[in-house]
This record gives sequence, structure tokens and C-alpha cells, in this order.
Amino acid sequence: MRFMLIVKSPGNCATGHDERFLAEMDRYNDALAKAGILLAIERLQDVSRGARMRVSATGCAVVDGPFAETKELVGGFWLWQVRSREEAIEWARRCPRPAEGEFEIEIREVMEPGPFSRAPGAKHGATA
Repeated sequence: MRFMLIVKSPGNCATGHDERFLAEMDRYNDALAKAGILLAIERLQDVSRGARMRVSATGCAVVDGPFAETKELVGGFWLWQVRSREEAIEWARRCPRPAEGEFEIEIREVMEPGPFSRAPGAKHGATA
């Protein structure tokens, strides 16, 4: 089973961590890799460098970051291959904690390829 763990924070996830926390996070990510569950890991640039796009039947509206009224921002993600949701939660519990402030980890199972994930005419398993 594959799970995406989405890291959210009320502040700027791209900056503001002390060296101790960053070193602990490096060790944690190394442990994930050595256990063979880490498929991908990425941090995102500051929200001021991003854009949001609202898509509707009538068109698209683009708003440049930073964004007003943002309660929490996605700062990055892990993609893990584990046996169960419970195993993903157990690994997530081991995540280093910041010296101050907080962040949230949302744990979501990745859907296997199906009708919604395939481009028209694509073979099963191919994604758009």
C-alpha cells in the first residue's frame, strides 16, 4: 500500500527550522530509506513563490502567492510504501518534533490506477 503524508503548517514551512530539527529530520528520512518504505520526499518553496488556480466550468482564475486567509499551508510530502495504514501511522509517530510551533501530517492512501486516473485511450496503469 502506498501512502502520501502531507506536511501542513500554519506558518511558512520552507523556513524557520533550527539546525537541531533539520539534523533530526535528516536522520529520520535516512531511517525511512533504510527501512525500504520511502519512495519520494519533497519540500516546497515558500508560498510567496506559488500560485493558486480556481477551475470551474466557466474558466480558470489564477492568484499569485502569498495567499490571504491561509490557515495552514502544505510544506512538503513523503510517499511511503507500507503494509497498512497503521504502519504508516506508527512511522509518522516517530517524526521529529520542532522546538517550537507545530505542524500537521495528513496521512492519505494513494489510489491505485483506475478510470479517473487514466487518460482516455490509455492502458490500465498508465496515468496522464
